Amino acid sequence: MAQNDTVKLIGSWSSPYALRARVALHLKSVKYEYLDEPDVLNSKSELLLKSNPVYKKVPVLIHGDVSICESLNIVQYVDEAWSSGPSILPSHPYERANARFWALFVDDKIFESLDAVGGAKDDEGRMAAAGKLMECLATLEEAFQKSSKGLGFFGGENIGFLDIACGTILGPVSVIEAFSGVKFLREETTPGLIQWAEKFRAHEAVKPYMPTVEEFIAFAKKKFGVE
Repeated sequence: MAQNDTVKLIGSWSSPYALRARVALHLKSVKYEYLDEPDVLNSKSELLLKSNPVYKKVPVLIHGDVSICESLNIVQYVDEAWSSGPSILPSHPYERANARFWALFVDDKIFESLDAVGGAKDDEGRMAAAGKLMECLATLEEAFQKSSKGLGFFGGENIGFLDIACGTILGPVSVIEAFSGVKFLREETTPGLIQWAEKFRAHEAVKPYMPTVEEFIAFAKKKFGVE
């Protein structure tokens, strides 16, 4: 597979997972054609269904005549396929394994808790789910403090794999906070994550592609029929 083969990315502006792929491609200075699926929840293009017949979800990276699916898989592929730009994954085997571990924690535990808060049927269930989400974020705060070594990002001075993985929670957390009136990222429990979130949103590889909090909230209201 040649680095100069045609590159396309199928995504959706509102998808936090598609954001991962766009940030990775930006960091590696890869030129690509972006194909937006504007209403991916209700309508999927033939190209998306053909390129990802198993999950039928965005993002999908098309590199030459092959398709790469699943956001974390795409980020790792981009890092390995293009030598341009900084390395996204750590160079040390343990640090790479640790970054993958916490990325899976985000996808398995934090998103599960976010879904539980949003899908709770009553106040009791919502409070229990909110407590679990706060526990998960406090755990991620500990991981950030250890990984960042007092610097701005999970990987230290520069944005890396775990930053890209964790950045996907910021939109959903802001929506849950707006709907519930509860702050989940708090100075007293997650001071490092709050500072990290500001730096992540402002990073030149993130800012052009990440919707604003207001855009996330407007999309969620439309999706769930909330006035």
